[in-house]
Amino acid sequence: MNFSLILLTFSPLVGFLVLLAFREEQKNALRWTALLSSLATFALSIWVLAQFDPAAPGLQLEVNQPWVTVAGATISFQMGVDGLSILMVLLTAFLTPLAILSSWESVKERVKGFMLFFLLLETGMLGVFLAQDLVLFYIFWEFTLIPMYFLIGVWGGERRIYAAVKFFLFTMAGSVLMLLGVLYIGLTGGTFSLPALISGREAFAGAQIWLFLAFAAAFAIKVPMWPLHTWLPDAHVEAPTAGSVILAGVLLKMGAYGFLRFNLPLFPEATLALAPYMAALAVVGVVYGAIVSYRQADVKKLVAYSSVSHLGFVMLGIFALSVQSLSGSILQMVNHGLSTGALFLIVGMLYDRRHTRQMNAYGGIWKIVPVLGALMLFVTLSSAGLPGLNGFVGEFTILLGSFSSKTLGNPWFAGVATLGVVLAAVYLLVMFERVFLGPLTQEENRSLKDLNLREVLVLLPILALILWIGLYPNYFFSLITPSVERLTAALQAASVAMP
Repeated sequence: MNFSLILLTFSPLVGFLVLLAFREEQKNALRWTALLSSLATFALSIWVLAQFDPAAPGLQLEVNQPWVTVAGATISFQMGVDGLSILMVLLTAFLTPLAILSSWESVKERVKGFMLFFLLLETGMLGVFLAQDLVLFYIFWEFTLIPMYFLIGVWGGERRIYAAVKFFLFTMAGSVLMLLGVLYIGLTGGTFSLPALISGREAFAGAQIWLFLAFAAAFAIKVPMWPLHTWLPDAHVEAPTAGSVILAGVLLKMGAYGFLRFNLPLFPEATLALAPYMAALAVVGVVYGAIVSYRQADVKKLVAYSSVSHLGFVMLGIFALSVQSLSGSILQMVNHGLSTGALFLIVGMLYDRRHTRQMNAYGGIWKIVPVLGALMLFVTLSSAGLPGLNGFVGEFTILLGSFSSKTLGNPWFAGVATLGVVLAAVYLLVMFERVFLGPLTQEENRSLKDLNLREVLVLLPILALILWIGLYPNYFFSLITPSVERLTAALQAASVAMP
C-alpha cells in the first residue's frame, strides 16, 4: 500500500497538534508553525507529483482499506489521484501557505484559533480531491464547512455572522440532498467505492436523473452557479483576506470538481440529457456575473461577483463534454484560483492600508504605490484573459471546445459566453482605472506605503505560475488530458447505448 496520499492529506494535522502546545500570546511562533506546516504539505504535494505518471489515465497511488459495512454495503478508506484531481491537489497545497503568510499582519487577535482552523481546512480540502469512496468524500466535503464557517464568523467583517450563517445554510442544504443520493447509490449498489459503482451503475440506472439532480444541488451551490450564487458575495466580502483567497481559489472548485468526479461518470445518460440545460445556466452566469461586477462600487464585491462569471466558463466547458472543453475547464479552475486569489490578496493589502474597499476612496495611487500598481495591473490582465497569460489559455480552450460540441449542438452557447470575455475586460479595466489611475484627489492616499518584502513574496509565486501557464500550458494539459479522454470515451459509449 502506498501511503503518499495519506501523508499528504493528514500532514497539516501534525502542525495542528504542534500549535496546540503554544499559548495565545506566542503569536509569531503560532504563525511560523502554521506556515512551516503548510510548506511541508506543499513539499509532499510535489513528491506526489513526482510519482504521478501523466500518461496513465486511471487512478494512481491508490489506498483502499475496508472500513465499515452498513446494510451490506462496504464503506472504505479509499483514495487515489488522477488527471482530474492532481492540479486541484497542487493548487490547494500551493495557495494555503501563501494565504497564511498574507495574514501575518492582518490577523492580530485569536491568532492560534485562526491558524488551527486554517490547517484543518487544508486537510478537508485535500481529502475532497483525493477521496474515492462516496462516504469518505462526503465526510471531507462536510468537514470543510466547519473551519470556513469559523474563519468567516470570527475573523470576518462587520456582517460576518450573517455571511457565515448564510454560507453554512446554503451549502448544508445542498449537501443533504447529496447525502440522500449517496445512501441510495451505496445501498443499491452494495458498495460506496466510486470505481466499483461506475462499473456497476446499472444497479441504479433507473434513477439517474434524480440522482444527478441530488448531487448537482450540492455541487452547483458550491461552484456557485446562477441562480444559487447569492451566498458568495456576502461570504467573500466579510471573510478575512486569507479566507477569501482559499474560498475563491479552492473551495469553489470543489463544486466543479464534484461534477467531473461524480456526475459525469456515475450518471452519463442523465449528463447527456441535461447538458444543454446546465450549459444554458452556465452561460447566464457568465453574462450576469460580468454585468453585476461592473455595477459594484466595492472592489472586493466586484472580484467576488467576477467569480460567478469566470466559473460560468468552467461549467460551460464541463457540460460541452468535449476533450478540449473539459481540459480547458480543469485548467481554468487552476487559473481562476491563481488570478482571483491574487486579486483578493491585493485588495486585502489595499484595505490594510486604507481601511476601505470603496473605489471612489482611491484614484491616482499608482504614483504613490508603483509596485502595488504594477502587480495589480498584471493580475487584472490575467483575469481579463490577455493572451500570454493564464486566463486566455483556459477560456479560449473552453470556448473552442464548446463551439464545436456535439453534445450542445449549437455554437450559440460559446457565442454568448464570449460576451463574458469582453465584459470582463470592461469591468476589470474600469476598476483598475478608478483605483490606480487619474488624479490623486484623496489626501489620505498620499501617505500610503508600497508593498513590503513579505507582501511581494506572497504575490510573486502566483505571478510566476500565471506567466508559466500562459506561455507554456502544454505541461499542465499533459497532466489532464489522458484522464479527460478516458472520461469522454465513457460518455461516448453511454451515448451510443442510449435509445
